[in-house]
Amino acid sequence: MRGGEKTDSLHRDSVALDSLGMDSLAVDTTKKKEPLDAPVIYEASDSIVFTKDGYAHLYGEGKVNYQNIELTSAVITMNMDSSTVFAKGVADTTGVEMGTPIFKDGETPYESKIMRYNFKTKKGFINNIVTQQGEGYVTSEEGKKGADDEIYMRHGKYTTCDNHEHPHFYLRLSMAKVRPKKNVVFGPAQLVVEDVPLPIAVPFGFFPFNSSYSSGFIMPTYGDEMNRGFYLRDGGYYFAISDQMDLKVLGEIFTKGSWGLSAASNYNKRYKFSGSFNASYLVTKTGEKNMPDYSVSKDFRIQWSHRQDAKANPNSSFSASVNFATSSYDRSSLSSLYNPQQYSQNTKASSVSYSRNFPEIGLNISSTFNITQNTRYSSLSMTLPDVNISLNRIYPFKRKKSVGDERWYEKISLQYTGSITNSISTKDNLLFKTPLTQWENGMQHKIPVSATFNLFKYINIVPSFNYTERWYLRKVKQSYAPSPASTDHVKRDTINGFNRLYDYNLSLQMNTKLYGMYKPLFMKSKELQIRHVFTPTVSYTYTPDFGKSRYGYYDTYTYTDEDGEVRTVEYSPYEGAVYGYPGKGMSQNISFSVDNNIEMKMKSDKDTTGYKKISLIDQLGASLSYDVANKRWSDLSMNLRLKLTKSYTFNMNASFATYAYEFDENGNVVVGDRTEWSYGRFGRFQRYSGSFSYTLNNDTFKKLFGKKEEDEKNKDNKGKEENEDEETDEETEEQNNNSNMRKTEKASVDSDGYLAFKFPWSVSLSYSYSIREDRSKDINIKTMRYPYSLTHSLNVSGNFKIGSRWNMTYSTGYDFTSKEMSMTTLNITRDLHCFNMSCGLVFGPFTSYNFSIRANSSMLTDALKWDQRSNTGSAVTWY
Repeated sequence: MRGGEKTDSLHRDSVALDSLGMDSLAVDTTKKKEPLDAPVIYEASDSIVFTKDGYAHLYGEGKVNYQNIELTSAVITMNMDSSTVFAKGVADTTGVEMGTPIFKDGETPYESKIMRYNFKTKKGFINNIVTQQGEGYVTSEEGKKGADDEIYMRHGKYTTCDNHEHPHFYLRLSMAKVRPKKNVVFGPAQLVVEDVPLPIAVPFGFFPFNSSYSSGFIMPTYGDEMNRGFYLRDGGYYFAISDQMDLKVLGEIFTKGSWGLSAASNYNKRYKFSGSFNASYLVTKTGEKNMPDYSVSKDFRIQWSHRQDAKANPNSSFSASVNFATSSYDRSSLSSLYNPQQYSQNTKASSVSYSRNFPEIGLNISSTFNITQNTRYSSLSMTLPDVNISLNRIYPFKRKKSVGDERWYEKISLQYTGSITNSISTKDNLLFKTPLTQWENGMQHKIPVSATFNLFKYINIVPSFNYTERWYLRKVKQSYAPSPASTDHVKRDTINGFNRLYDYNLSLQMNTKLYGMYKPLFMKSKELQIRHVFTPTVSYTYTPDFGKSRYGYYDTYTYTDEDGEVRTVEYSPYEGAVYGYPGKGMSQNISFSVDNNIEMKMKSDKDTTGYKKISLIDQLGASLSYDVANKRWSDLSMNLRLKLTKSYTFNMNASFATYAYEFDENGNVVVGDRTEWSYGRFGRFQRYSGSFSYTLNNDTFKKLFGKKEEDEKNKDNKGKEENEDEETDEETEEQNNNSNMRKTEKASVDSDGYLAFKFPWSVSLSYSYSIREDRSKDINIKTMRYPYSLTHSLNVSGNFKIGSRWNMTYSTGYDFTSKEMSMTTLNITRDLHCFNMSCGLVFGPFTSYNFSIRANSSMLTDALKWDQRSNTGSAVTWY
């Protein structure tokens, strides 16, 4: 039995060996499977089940990684032999499908409901795919992934709405090919808004997706303008030249012949400089050819802004702010016509400046190129160049190694300032036709010498000597030459050559400070102390008579009048010179000025020093001078400055005339030789002007009526609610991690548990006024005073939000003198999630309106839009 058993046993073993041998032979005769290039790593949070047919089932947050491919899903089934996977989500108790497959190839994720994928061929079938490409989402009911990561779709959608499951708008794609992060090409497509197909379709389309900096075409806008016809404008090409510079070239064309070109560039070199440049050229044709109203205008505009980084060079700087245009450019450009600020602006200013500092010698050189335009009168003023040279104060007599007390001559100091200018004022169309000989130029040198001494320890004495010299390259001689063809009988001859003019003056100034302290009897617990600082100043200035013939600054010519009498006319050959010329006659002026400052100090627990300083009167000053040579007083000038709050300072400057009005022999009102004081009256008030501005918003009244405690209470309640709902928010975010739904704000409640009322708003008020004598009216004979006129205006601007997605901004004003409203603008915007709607209204001298609705996506904003605006030809009025 045992042997039999042994025999049987051996027989069984031999059979087993034969069977194994047969299996091995069978394997050898079959073609071997290709192995994968890398191991497949898989995991699951719940369980992994292997079956005898070669399948592995992953349950609960399954994840499979192969090279740079990652697949996550609630349920994943892998075929271990064929290297294929199948993934899907599961429905929870409420029927919501959770854990849907997310496939990531590199950095590109794909969302779907069901997915089949082969790791060897890198191909797969995807149902209900969702992938984000650029700013948009591409979805499809059926999709096939190719080996090169391309996706072939049928019945797809393209939208930029982040609620891609139920988008507010989309392009319905019959078929499409998506190349991730490159482009999408699709066949016939139709626009659908709010699930309503619109009669707008395209036979094919192309969307580029490029996350890197790249060049591309710019979609033009279309419309019509009454005077120039239909147009295409703001279309062109964008050149991505480098990371430091770009270029945008745009064009516009009208059906009636007008056209335009523009080029804009931005540049930035880190730690060196940055800026932008914009140039445009317009050819405007209005009317019909061979008709009287036909006209052609050519305009251009140059805008340049340049800023040098402060770290680039601490001793030199270069900056530019150029805004130059022909006088009729703003009347020809559609962009300016629909911008109230631009088409109501009559002046433009441009400047280019360079400065260089030499700290080792205390020298600073700066040069500026300035242009000021008045488009209303087509005039401009240009200065090219305007150079300024300054030398810091030096003490030439100070000893390098001083021993003992400072000597009086060591206090003597001097400075130097020099300037060179070359300017012209002309019409803009005559700028390049004006010869250089008509430009006004000159050079000026100023050397002040001064010293400061102390008298009786309390009085400061400052003697000074000021020397000024001017250089001109021409002068104008005048002579009498009667001409029947002209009413001006003065002949002017320009004599070119070097001309040197100089003058000087001597001055002596004395000033001191007087302090007064006062401790009020009331509020003793606050330890009030009031300090009054009184600063009187007296100065004397002497200027010689530079009108003598030996200086050559003045000349005369004679003529015979109608009565046969010989008349002598005195003039200066340097009239109109850029730096002027020395005055005539000796001048001795004594000036008096006083300044007052009053401050209060009180005990305060809020200040770290224990005391708080309050400015009662920051400055109260007055100044008056007396001309000794002519025995005449100047007008009295007074100024007041009050620091009302930390952010607002009230300033007031007023002038009071010293001499009274009187009637001359012809009955006309003139300024006489008697002072107002001789009549027992104070100086005649002449003028005063000022302005005031303030901004009101939601927090203004809370601060005024002391709702700080309530605000803090609401803040605490809000913090508690946020802490209580933190876990809920995290769970909600975790549940919706597969869907980029629209961001919503959580409703806040007040301290009583009711829904908090929010109405953000702000109003800025600006009031300007001017009071002056109105000499257009009759004078009061008894008081010898003209009535005063008040000129004032009020400007109002602000914004308010009537909802979380509504915003309104406005600006208006009222002129109380003319009793008219100024130009009023109202802009309304509405956030429509993936669209934005805006409406602009302009009331006043330039009435217009515009309405626009367009996609928020930068890719579609120029293509998917609708604009409607008033016609500029009938709405805008020009001078």
